[in-house]
Amino acid sequence: MNIDTSTAREAFARDGFANLGRVLDPAEVAHFRDLFETDRRDYPYFWHPYGFHQQANYDALITTPAFDGLIRHPRILPVVESLMGGPVCFGEIGLRRMRAYDGTPHQQWHRDRAHLPDHPLRLDYMQLMVYLTDVDSTTHCFSMSPEPVDEPVLTDNAAQLRRGVYDLHGPAGTCALCNAAILHTATTRPTRAERKTAQIYFGHRDRAPLANDSAIPATLWRDHEDAETRGFYGVLNDRTRLLMTAFGAESRRRNR
Repeated sequence: MNIDTSTAREAFARDGFANLGRVLDPAEVAHFRDLFETDRRDYPYFWHPYGFHQQANYDALITTPAFDGLIRHPRILPVVESLMGGPVCFGEIGLRRMRAYDGTPHQQWHRDRAHLPDHPLRLDYMQLMVYLTDVDSTTHCFSMSPEPVDEPVLTDNAAQLRRGVYDLHGPAGTCALCNAAILHTATTRPTRAERKTAQIYFGHRDRAPLANDSAIPATLWRDHEDAETRGFYGVLNDRTRLLMTAFGAESRRRNR
């Protein structure tokens, strides 16, 4: 599936997000879902409770570097760069699992960071949501509240939610991009279905790192032969720097 960048830009201006539809074909879904399940099986100690009724691995680039193929997907990354307005950097990746649930519906509306007022779409960091399982009104889903760029940012959640709520539904392979600053939540519903997602963040290369959830392997930001790869992964957070220091110290100790 080819993505119409102009349509995505119009959606961002109107809503702060764009449902890209079923971007991944069945073979790609099977490939990335297999990576997801293999990661969970082989590295259970990297998976931890996250948010409400979720398990997540935010060091997926460490445990399964092949997720670089999803992070820099050739049909998605050019759209991200176009909307962001230039070369982008890696922010983080989270593999998330939401199991079957028999409790009451739950939402925790939040913003991941502030808007960037000087950007034409107010984009500082962008999130890519990738569904690796089918999602509909009977399952858990990702929900967003539309925020037009030509209207004020409403810091009161109740006021913003009166603008509306969009539940992202679609078959496995559905992808959406959203401004990380808009109000959004994981919607937990009573369901027998399990939701599996990959959630990836992109930022500007001249801005501060997003957070300290995901470490970046040195094979990508330092040792990779391709300069563009090093640039994409080169905005290092404190987590990566701390691990780099710790491994460097251990290497020096062993070489004495």
